[in-house]
Amino acid sequence: MAAHTPRTAGGASGARDLRETAHAAQVRELTAAGALEDPHWRAAFAAVPRHVFVPYFWTGRGAAHERLWSEDPDPERRARWLRGVYADAPLATRLRDGELLSSSSQPSLMARMLEALGVRDGDNVLEIGAGTGYNAALLCHRLGADRVTTVDLDEEITESARSHLAALGYRPAVVTGDGARGCPSRAPFDRIMVTCTLPRVPYAWLGQCRPGARILSPLSTGLIALTVRDSAPGFAEGRFLHTPAYFVPLRGATAAPPDREASPHGVPYDLVDNERFRFLLVLTAGVLHPREALDLWRREDRPARERFGVTVTPEGQWSWLDDPRGPYTWPLGP
Repeated sequence: MAAHTPRTAGGASGARDLRETAHAAQVRELTAAGALEDPHWRAAFAAVPRHVFVPYFWTGRGAAHERLWSEDPDPERRARWLRGVYADAPLATRLRDGELLSSSSQPSLMARMLEALGVRDGDNVLEIGAGTGYNAALLCHRLGADRVTTVDLDEEITESARSHLAALGYRPAVVTGDGARGCPSRAPFDRIMVTCTLPRVPYAWLGQCRPGARILSPLSTGLIALTVRDSAPGFAEGRFLHTPAYFVPLRGATAAPPDREASPHGVPYDLVDNERFRFLLVLTAGVLHPREALDLWRREDRPARERFGVTVTPEGQWSWLDDPRGPYTWPLGP
C-alpha cells in the first residue's frame, strides 16, 4: 500500500515538502531531548518517516473520537493530521467498539527503548506487537529486514503493518499469532522487544532466546530489562529502567486477569497520580493492599523504578525491591 499524501495548494510537491520538513524537525527535537544519542538510531529515525505508518489516527475519548487522516478534503484537518503524526505523542490507530486495540507509540519512548535494547550487528530480534510497523521499520534499517520478526494477534493489524513496511521497501517476517507464544520458527533470538504491557513474562520467550539475550518489556507502568542467563534454563533477571511507560495490554494467552488491576482504595488523593507510587501500586496489585503499598513506599523513602526488578525461574516469577532474595518480593501474575 503506497503512503497516503495530503493534498495541498502546492500539489504533491508541496505536500512532500511539508512532510519532509515535519519529519526533519521531529528528528532534531528527539536529538535535542537526548532520546537519540546513538548515531545508528538517529540515522534510522531520519530515514524512516512516521507518516507512512500512520495514514490516519483517532483523537478524543469515548463517543468524542475524531478521525484525522492524510486524504481529508479539508486542508486544516490535513494539517492537524500532519502535526499530530510528527508530535512526540502516542497516537490511537485502531479502535474496535470504542476499545483501543493498537497505537503508534510516543517516538521519544520508542527511541529510548531501542537504545536500551542494546542491539548489535547481526542480532536476531523479535518484536511483540507489530502495531503500525513503524518500530519494525526502524529495526530493519538498523539490522536488515532478514533479522527482524514482528508478531501481532490481529490479522488486520499485521496486514496493515506489512503494507506500510513494503511501501518503504522493508520486508521483515510479519507473523499473525499470539505474541505470548513467540515465534519458534524464527528462533533463536538475541533480543525481544515488547510494545504491549504484560502481567508476567511468557516462558515461551525464554526458550526461544540465546544465552545472554535481552528482553525489554513494559510491565506495571515501567520497562523491565531482563537478561536470559545461561547458568540455568528458563532463568532471567533484571531491573526496571527509570522511564515510565504506558502501553496497550498484550492480548492472548497472558492477558491480564481483572483481579490484578490496581485500586487506589484508601490512598490519599494527592498520591493517586504520583508516578513512583502508582508504579508500586500496579506492580503489587492483588498482592499488597493499597495501604500496605503506601506504608512500604514511605518507609523505603519513595523508591524510584530503578530499585525494583523481576526474576523469572521455572518455579515462578516475582518482582522485588533492591534484592531478588527479599525481604520485599511479590509474585507476578496468576
